[in-house]
Parts: sequence; C-alpha cells; structure tokens
Amino acid sequence: MASTAAELATRRWTSAVPFNQQDFERLRSQCLQTGSLFCDPTFPADWDSLGYDQLGRRSSKTIGVEWKRPLELCSDPQFIIDGAKRTDICQGELGDCWLLAAIASLTLDPQILNRVVPPGQSFSSQYAGIFHFQLWQYGRWVDVVVDDRLPTRDGKLLFVHSAEGGEFWSALLEKAYAKVNSSYEALTGGLTIEGFEDFTGGISESYDLKEAPPFLFNIMRKALRLGSLLGCSIDISSSKETEAITGQKLVRGHAYSITAAQQVHHFGSPVELLRIRNPWGHVEWTGAWSDDSKEWNEVQPEEKKKLDHSADDGEFWMSYADFLRQFSRLDICNLTPDTLSGGEVGRWIFSEFEGAWRIGSTAGGCRNYPATFCSNPQFFIRLKDVDDDPHDGEDGCSALIGLMQKDVRRERRFGRDLNTIGFAIYEVPDEYEGRGDARLGPEVLLRRTPVARSQNFVNLREVCGRFKLPPGDYVIVPSTFEPDRRGSFILRVFTEKQAHSSPLGEDVDADIQQPDVGHDDVDPHFKHLFVQISGNDSHISASELQKILDRVVARRSDVKTDGFSLQTCSNIISLMDMDGGRKLGLLEFQRLWLKIQKYLEIFRSHDPDGSGTMSSHAMRAALAEAGVQVNSVVLQEIVARYSDASFSVDFDSFVCCLIRLQLLFKMFRTLDKKNQGKIQLDLQQWLCLAIN
Repeated sequence: MASTAAELATRRWTSAVPFNQQDFERLRSQCLQTGSLFCDPTFPADWDSLGYDQLGRRSSKTIGVEWKRPLELCSDPQFIIDGAKRTDICQGELGDCWLLAAIASLTLDPQILNRVVPPGQSFSSQYAGIFHFQLWQYGRWVDVVVDDRLPTRDGKLLFVHSAEGGEFWSALLEKAYAKVNSSYEALTGGLTIEGFEDFTGGISESYDLKEAPPFLFNIMRKALRLGSLLGCSIDISSSKETEAITGQKLVRGHAYSITAAQQVHHFGSPVELLRIRNPWGHVEWTGAWSDDSKEWNEVQPEEKKKLDHSADDGEFWMSYADFLRQFSRLDICNLTPDTLSGGEVGRWIFSEFEGAWRIGSTAGGCRNYPATFCSNPQFFIRLKDVDDDPHDGEDGCSALIGLMQKDVRRERRFGRDLNTIGFAIYEVPDEYEGRGDARLGPEVLLRRTPVARSQNFVNLREVCGRFKLPPGDYVIVPSTFEPDRRGSFILRVFTEKQAHSSPLGEDVDADIQQPDVGHDDVDPHFKHLFVQISGNDSHISASELQKILDRVVARRSDVKTDGFSLQTCSNIISLMDMDGGRKLGLLEFQRLWLKIQKYLEIFRSHDPDGSGTMSSHAMRAALAEAGVQVNSVVLQEIVARYSDASFSVDFDSFVCCLIRLQLLFKMFRTLDKKNQGKIQLDLQQWLCLAIN
C-alpha cells in the first residue's frame, strides 16, 4: 500500500495542469518580487465566492462575514503542525461533512496527502499569500491556486478549521475545492467517495455489508493486490452516535481503512482475516483475532510473525465473518493505472471517454423510451483475455465501469440538479462483425436484452458497477433516465487485462451513390413533363426547381413541409449540375428525382407515427441510410439548424440538410487535393465557399 501511494505522489506529480491557467510558481515569484500578497482575481474575496442562495449576498448566514488572512487571525500561523491529523479537520458552518471525511482520509497516508497538498508551503519561507493544491477533476489533475483570505466571523474561521486554531492547511484545501466548484455553497451535501475520487483520480465501489455479494473477501484481496484503497465504517442512526465506542472498541460513524486480506490456519483450518486500521492510532478491536486474543495461540509462529499480529499502532486483525457482522459499509477506491508500477502491485487497464447528452440529438433517455433510446452515445469495448486468479473461481473478464456527470456542483447556482443516470451493456451481434465503428441500431438495442447494466438509475454524480463478462465485443450505452436531459459526462472503464475501447459513430464521412441514368433510361412521360417545365432552353433553373418540388410535396399527405427555399434549390443545382451551367438538364433532373424518391423512403421509415415529420433523434440514423456519417458535434449543429422548437424535422428540412452536407463534402474533397483530411483557404476561397 505504501509503495502504491508513493507512486501516486510522484509519478503523477508533473501531470497536473494549472487550473484557470494560473501557474503557482510564476504567481508566487511575481508577488515576492513586488513585495505584495496574492489576491486571486478568479475566486475573489466577495459574496459570489461564498454562495448564491443560503450563503448569498442577502442571506442572514453571511451577516458579519469578513475575509481575513491567517496572519490577521493569529500571531504565528502554521500550514501543517507535526503532520496532518484528523483533528485538523473540524466542521464549520457548512454542510460539507462528506468532504471533510474525505480530507480526513488523506491523513491515513502521507504520500497521498503530499499528492493533494504539495509539501514545502508555509507562512514563513517564501510566503506571498498564495498556496496551491492538486485535485482530480473529471479526467485530469489540476493544480489549483488560492490566496489565503478566508471567510471569518468575529475573528474565527467560518468553515473548516483545526482544533488547535493555528493550523490552516485544511481550511485552504477546502477553499481550493470550493474554487473548482465555483463557491463554498456548492459543496453542501454529497458522498465521501466523491471527494475520495477527487483526491486520488480513482473509481469507487460501495457495498452494503448486510447484502454482501458472494466472494467479497476475494474481491477485497484482489483489489488490495491491484493497489486499490479500501475503507469501511459502521452506520449511525443519529448524530449522538457519532464516534461512540462499542463494547468491543469499534467506533461508530468513523472511517477505517483496510490494509490487508489474508488467510491463516487455525487448528489446521483456513480462516479469512482482514487487517483494519483506526486512523486515531489507538482504540482497537478487542474481539476474536485482536492483538492478544487466544485465537493466535493456535496459529503457527511463522504465520504470526508474517502477519505482525500484535503491533500497537491502531491496526488490528478481524475475521471476515466478524467484519460482516460489525461493519455496515465497504468502499473500494480503485486507482488509475499510472499510479501503480512494478513490485507486487498489479495494474488496472484504464480507458476514459468524454461525452454529452444534448437535447434533440444525443439525450435519448433509457430503454423505456424506445423512440429516442438509440440516439444515446455508444462506446465499444473488446474483452479478449480472461482474468488471472478469478475471485469467484469462474473464468471471465472483469470490468469496472463508472459513469460520472460533469460540473453539476458548478451549475447548481443556475438551478441545475443532478440527472438520474445509468448505463446498459450489449453484446455486439455476429452480423456486426467487420462493420468498423458502426453503431448498434434498434434491431439490437430494442429487441435484445442487455447482458449487464448498472444496478439502478440514480441521481448521483457517479454510478459504478463491477461486471464479469465472457471474452467478446460489447457496447456500453450511457443515458439519463428521461430523454432530453442535458448534461456532460465521462465514462471510465477499468479492466484487469488489456482491452480495446473507443467511442462509436464518431467518424465523419460520406459515401454518396449517384444514380446511374442514361438517355435510354428516361421514361417518355417523364421526358415530356421535363420539356413542359424547362421551356425553350431545355434546362431547369433554381426558381423552376423550387416550383416543381413545392408542387410535388404539396400533393403528399404523408409529409409536412413549409416548402423548399430558393437557397436549397440553388444548393441542389450546385450539387447535381455536371456542366457548370447553373441549371439542370434532363439526365441531371432524372438523377435528382431518383434521389428525392430515395430520401422520401428514408424519411417515411423514420416517421413511425405518421405525423409527417420525424424526430431530430432519428437524424443520425436517417443520414447514415442516405450515405452520410456524422459525429455528435456535427449532429448537434444539424439539429440546431434544421429542427423546429419541438425538435421535429419536416421533409424539406431533411432534404435541405442532406443536400447541404453533400455539397460541403464535395467542396472539401475538391480543395483537399492531397487527401489529408484538412484544407487551407485563402480569403478569396473562404468568401466564395461561405457565399455558396
């Protein structure tokens, strides 16, 4: 465990990026050169940094609040005194006990603490009123700079503080966490594992020990070998029970860490044991397998020596059976692979993807909403090799999958709350083999049962699950419970063995098949109609095309339309015109007519209720059937441009979109002469392209 934590503190040390582009060393040097104390312009000492409602400008809870530096509060302030301890973390007038419990967990291991709280900071050497901390935020480590102006009332810290009163690392860390979440008030309410993940970059699992799954002991033992951090606690029924000590010296409502899982032989029979640590460094379990219990008398001396069973350091052994009876909850925080290296520690294989649910395009809701479910983002994962030493004795590929909502605390001030989220896992059918990154369609997502799913849809920051699947190809579909719920997310996948994973349907391409038409293929009746419309020049202009198309679709009761615009008809001619005459001849018009008929078939297939319009959620699939593949970013722009206020698309908008996309692909490929997937335009080219 110690070596794992050391890797966390050192290997990732240089990977943090400056939050708000504020470089700590540069800012401190500037202040030292000018002899000034740092004042943070991005998180100022004013009302907005306190909050927006209960801690807002007009709230009674903020009356008398003053921002003061530690030098104004005591004569000899210290950053950390004799190492960080749990007594450094006393809750103030903010409902962030979940965060304080997570901060307290940092004191269990100095190496992890040094990753989050960089050492060498003080109020004497190179003091400039500036401090910094490193936090994991949605897929990356950020280095967060804060000034040391803290909210006070009557000369005392308003929020977290140390019992001694002259130690300030915990108050400044709380301020850094408030800064990345936009205000102190945004920290109200939460789960400890949220903070624990933000202090480690890991992915957490929680278990209710009253409903412990089979083989949980083996899961714990393997998690420890993989460098995971394990914690446990005993539930309380009221605040009066907080840190109450039981008859066998266990502390209720208190965070313990689990540091080992071993088997010993007692009277020749194997017994499963856990080594548990009380961060107080004293008050140890006095039941079976405690330091001086009689059970150790029947264990071979070499086993006792190996387990160091009687060290007087707050650590104690307990049988797994007693653990299930005495404790209420187990949390496992699995660390990312780059925190682990060499030695006895294994490695998780780790993939991470960013995604978004956007109204009208990618926010499809859960499977209860079949009309929109298939529009959700999809992520592919290939599991090839089974686990070594499976925890349940059965071959398979273990995977930890976590779906995390982004920036929900920052957006609370705007009235946004957590979405209710979950995910489903589908096996890729054989018929999809060789189809590249093709998304699963309704024939799979709506007609087949997922092989696994998150346990429930929950309104938490993250939903996480542990799964064991046979080797094969799978697709993960993350979603909100209801459709058209906006949000951004990251999807994290941990596997024990190498796995390939990627987003699906995120390529942009077009394969437009032009109808092959010759003079002999033109129907005489169609030719006669063309001559009537085109007049003496035997060509159709944009305005003539507009009249034809409007006349045709007006006769169709199965489509709704506001009519084709002149711009759309001009785009059609630009796309179909082969001789540069800005008009359509007979064969060009025949090809267009065949295209329109094909587009009408596609449109009607995505209008299952016969409304004459199709949902914007169907646009990606409909475009793909027409030969155009777009990613989520392009799709969002398409929906914004071509759907109405109710996110419906009529036929002329659908045709206009398709023609415009084909024209843009045609222009791009003409300019991309080296087929590099990128073009460079001068001003004249840009203007001509934009005007077109």
